Amino acid sequence: MTVPETVDVEFVAPRHLAGGGDPAWVTVPLHRACGWSYGHDPLMPRVILSSPDQKALLRLEPDPDGQWWTLTHASEPDRPAWYASFGARTPVEIIAAFTDALTDPTADPSNARDPLEPLLRAGWSPAYSHHRFASPDGTARVDIHETTGTWWVGTSLDDTRPPVWQARFGEHTPGHLITAFNRALADTRPLLRQSKALSLPAYGTQLINRTQRELPLAQVALALEDRVRALAARNTTTLPSAPAPRRPPAGPGHTR
Repeated sequence: MTVPETVDVEFVAPRHLAGGGDPAWVTVPLHRACGWSYGHDPLMPRVILSSPDQKALLRLEPDPDGQWWTLTHASEPDRPAWYASFGARTPVEIIAAFTDALTDPTADPSNARDPLEPLLRAGWSPAYSHHRFASPDGTARVDIHETTGTWWVGTSLDDTRPPVWQARFGEHTPGHLITAFNRALADTRPLLRQSKALSLPAYGTQLINRTQRELPLAQVALALEDRVRALAARNTTTLPSAPAPRRPPAGPGHTR
């Protein structure tokens, strides 16, 4: 059987409506590049990863009535326990921005910028109150609870329908992690999705721009490996010594 040399992909914008994508974009680098360990239970449709210091726990668990991704962190001398959660259709690239910031050994939480800065720079504006911000196209909103300081992020194609996905941050979630999430959320570059695996809401798709292209199969297949290697180098984590396959020349428009 002849193996195809190219694969059909789509670049989807706005990125917050591109669908969830491949969870491995988050879980594999955490394990292979950042040293997070996992328990193996083949009879359960879930993934549980714990950080090397055992303070953070990430659960990926199909839950039709709730958030699929939940990250909890134990209390520390300078911060109470906190949590973050993400719905099933939250693009993995946006979740990865959060986990990449969490595992960044050079991060300085005490020097965090205003988490709203990336949104304001991207043209997001206050909606209804000073504690709610909306994307320029109105399909994404960020709410900050005035009393508790908790964050709620939601995307919707229609005000009469349920959100496409939600993200929630507890009141003690480090600000630099929310900043990283918001920066990825406000990024205007489209996200790559393989056409066969693309899953979008069946309604309101006139708000979603899709550009079809053909890319070298090896380029798409090696994107995750490239990500693992980059994070491993950042974290000075030793990778398996197997030789890396050569990458083809980068194709146009690949945003991962």
